[in-house]
Amino acid sequence: MIAAYNKEHVGDVLLVQLTTEDVIAPEVERVGDVALIKEKTTGEVKGFNLFNASNYVELNVNGNVEVTEELVQKIRSALKENHVELAIEVDFSPKFVVGYVEEKEKHPNADKLSVCKVNVGDEVLQIVCGAPNVEAGQKVVVAKIGAVMPSGMVIKPSQLRGVDSYGMICSARELAIPNAPQEKGILVLDDDAEVGSAFQIPSK
Repeated sequence: MIAAYNKEHVGDVLLVQLTTEDVIAPEVERVGDVALIKEKTTGEVKGFNLFNASNYVELNVNGNVEVTEELVQKIRSALKENHVELAIEVDFSPKFVVGYVEEKEKHPNADKLSVCKVNVGDEVLQIVCGAPNVEAGQKVVVAKIGAVMPSGMVIKPSQLRGVDSYGMICSARELAIPNAPQEKGILVLDDDAEVGSAFQIPSK
């Protein structure tokens, strides 16, 4: 689940995405304060807008909203109050984690890209990386699928020049770390960083 709120520019509306997949043919169904966003061809609910959100949830942010168990419970209550039957399953595992670059190979179709195998604790991800300083043996910060970057960009499965990529190896600047170097390059962590542990990005 990905949630966002910006009262100044959007109004008192909580925007919720239930998947990182794009909606090809959107169809909107309004039920009370809830506008369900569906894939027209399948009827699958891909997200929803909760209007008059402050009546249901206390929100003191402008931008990305941290998805907590408390927030999800309040959203479930809001849906029930508006007679919307929608099962919400949320993965609360951290989306920014410490990874270990096990392998780095040259991209077959791009001189400035590398194809990396990165261990994130419970799995090994293939990630295409364009940073000039990425090397095997490094501990790095990985944004997994579903992560929301400080810029608002959502990390999705992608294909870069014909090679699948399932995450992103992050730079300090992309993580909005204060005084981050401006030159291009990923953030390399100390050797004692624990692979698979959560990496806490600074809050705005």
